[in-house]
Amino acid sequence: MRSSEVIDFLKRRFPNEPEYHQAVEEVVESIEDVYNEHPEFEKANLIERLVIPDKIHSFRVTWVDDKGNVQTNMGYRVQHNNAIGPYKGGIRFHASVSPSILKFLAFEQTFKNALTTLPMGGAKGGSDFSPRGKSDGEVMRFCQAFVEGLWRVIGPNTDVPAGDIGVGGREIGYMFGKYKKLAEEFTGTFTGKGREFGGSLIRPEATGYGNVYFLLEMLKTKNIDIKGKKCLVSGSGNVAQYTCEKLLELGAIPVTLSDSDGYIYDPDGITEEKLRFVMELKNLYRGRIREYAEEYGCKYVPGARPWGEKADIALPSATQNEVDQADAEALVKNGVIAVSEGANMPSTPEAIAVFQSNKILYAPGKAANAGGVSVSGLEMTQNSERYSWPAEQVDEKLKWIMANIHENCVKYGTESDGYINYVKGANIAGFMKVAKAIMSQGIL
Repeated sequence: MRSSEVIDFLKRRFPNEPEYHQAVEEVVESIEDVYNEHPEFEKANLIERLVIPDKIHSFRVTWVDDKGNVQTNMGYRVQHNNAIGPYKGGIRFHASVSPSILKFLAFEQTFKNALTTLPMGGAKGGSDFSPRGKSDGEVMRFCQAFVEGLWRVIGPNTDVPAGDIGVGGREIGYMFGKYKKLAEEFTGTFTGKGREFGGSLIRPEATGYGNVYFLLEMLKTKNIDIKGKKCLVSGSGNVAQYTCEKLLELGAIPVTLSDSDGYIYDPDGITEEKLRFVMELKNLYRGRIREYAEEYGCKYVPGARPWGEKADIALPSATQNEVDQADAEALVKNGVIAVSEGANMPSTPEAIAVFQSNKILYAPGKAANAGGVSVSGLEMTQNSERYSWPAEQVDEKLKWIMANIHENCVKYGTESDGYINYVKGANIAGFMKVAKAIMSQGIL
């Protein structure tokens, strides 16, 4: 297998899907040598079976807004691979949602889920509907209409969706309620549910907490203490909020947050009190991050990202491709020692090359942000048992999973000069587990 030939094949067969091509290219370049050590993989044409999704479901979503107008959106579910368990992955509601983005996310999810050691395959879904500016009633009606197009292809042992950008506890609740009515069953088909009806403790916090736990493991390899380190965090949703919460608990100092309109820089640090303001602003009032700057009198930069500010650690926690080459060069120039990704593929290939050529600690999203799906997997287990674990137990399991992912990255990613290539390590570790499962199950 030659990675360049695989990418050329994908571009010809699936044109105009740059995010999907980017995700596949990053993985196949990392695994090329290992793949070619196994001639049985090539004989079984494993690479094509691995990069092309099992199924893609698309459907029209028709709903009525508060003015009585009929609106239409597109809904999708990309079921990429279920070799090691039921399809598992989030649902994203955002205007940017397209088949290319969902194929990249489902592909990434397959390897991320494999890294957790839990029995979960990879999937992703969503719609080009944006909850921003919509009333609760409009969001509810859209979610119910979305599930009408989705419910037949999901289930507790088939495909278990969760939340993603634009889909939080409110949206999961509406979708689960409609699914329950249509399927006439009460099962753990969705994760990220409310605590009152089967949700797991620590699930809302899991992606942010898990990213920081992975960061701690990286810092240990250099004997670096996180206490007192200034941290750039992007985003201001669930992942960013709980990343900040865990950083504060450990004595680090988050100094930035952002949204699609711009970013704030608070040189005094985002304290627990200020973080509570952000959580209320974003989760309750659906406000904009500039209101933080207005409240606390700090710097706000419209239409920009926070990567030019000086700090020790960067934690991209917003969306894909939010860190480009110029951003990466600015981070390195300003002395950043570690980058740990809370979002899915937030760094472009050019940015990753900058991080790695400068030998800084760099953790890709498929490893560092696996905490969310890990606790989703634990929620599935609790639902199957009809039991709820205490928060301390879930948190300990999350720490163990993130440490285990780090250990596998070190195992497969340590280079001859001692530098740990976490991209290579994560890709090979996830690939080998999925590949062996596919080979064991025959030609399907």
